[in-house]
Amino acid sequence: MEYLYFIQQLINGITLGSIYGLIAIGYTMVFGIIGMVNFSHGDIFMVSAFIALIVFLVVTTWLGIASVFIAVLLMLIISMALAGLWNWAIEKVAYRPLRGSFRLAPLISAIGVSLILSNFVQVAQGPRNKPVPPLFNDTIQLATWDGFTAVLAYKQIAIVLITAILLAGFWYIVQKTPLGRAQRACEQDRKMAALLGIDVDRTISATFVMGAALAAVAGTMYVMYYGVISYQDGFIPGIKAFTAAVLGGIGSLPGAVLGGLLIGLIETFFSGYFSLAYKDVAAFSILVVVLIFMPQGILGRPEVEKV
Repeated sequence: MEYLYFIQQLINGITLGSIYGLIAIGYTMVFGIIGMVNFSHGDIFMVSAFIALIVFLVVTTWLGIASVFIAVLLMLIISMALAGLWNWAIEKVAYRPLRGSFRLAPLISAIGVSLILSNFVQVAQGPRNKPVPPLFNDTIQLATWDGFTAVLAYKQIAIVLITAILLAGFWYIVQKTPLGRAQRACEQDRKMAALLGIDVDRTISATFVMGAALAAVAGTMYVMYYGVISYQDGFIPGIKAFTAAVLGGIGSLPGAVLGGLLIGLIETFFSGYFSLAYKDVAAFSILVVVLIFMPQGILGRPEVEKV
C-alpha cells in the first residue's frame, strides 16, 4: 500500500507542479527582460480563473452547449485573450512610466496593481468560494491494494500534456523567432537593442501578453482541477510560482517548469507524509535555502554585472 500511496502523491505533485510551472514562466520572462518581479502576475492568474468560470457558465447555461470539450476550449481561448489584454494595459499604465525610475517604484506599483485586482474581484464576484461543475472526472485505476486505489485522472494527463506543449512552443518562440531574438536582445541590453532598431516597448508588451496567456491557461487548469476558485487564490499560488522560478533559475523557461514541478512535489509529499497545515512553510523554506546557497537557481546563469 505504501508504494501505491507514493505513486498517487507523485501524480498529484506533478499535476500541481505543472500549474505552478505555467505561472512561473510568466515571472521568468518578465524578469529576464526588464529585471522586475511582476507581483501582480498571481492575480492575473486568479482573474483568468474567474474569466474561465464565467465563460463556462455562459457557454453551458445560456448558450446550452453540452460538449465539455468545446466549453473548455472556449474557456482557454477567451481567458487567454482577455488576460493578455489586461496585462498589456497594466504594463502600459502601471509599469512603463516607471521603467526608468528608482528600482523600488515598479515593485510598489506591482504590489498596488495586485491589490487592485484582488479587491476588484472580491467586490465584483463576492468573497465566497465559487464552485465549478465537475469536469473530466473519469479516471484510470492503476492498482489497488488493501482498500487503497491509485488513480490517474484524465484531467491530470491533460494538465501535464498542455504544460509540456506550451513549454516547447514558447521555447521555440524565444529561441527561433524574430520576437524571441528581440526578447533576448532586450534581456542583454535594452539600450543597445533600441539602437539596433528593435522596438523595445512593443517587445516588452508582447512579453507581458505572453506571460498573461500562460497564466490564463494555468487559471483554467486550476479551476478544472480543483473545481473551486476564490479572490484570494492569486497570492499564494503566485508566490509559490515565483519561488519555482527562482528555484529553477529565473530567466530560464525550462528552469521555471522544473522549479514548478519541484515545488509541487515538495508540497504534495510534505502534506501527504507529514502535515497538511505546514505544506506552505515547506514550499517557502525552499526559497530561503536556494537564495542562500544557490542564488542563480538550478538552471540559471550567474549574473554578470555590466560595466
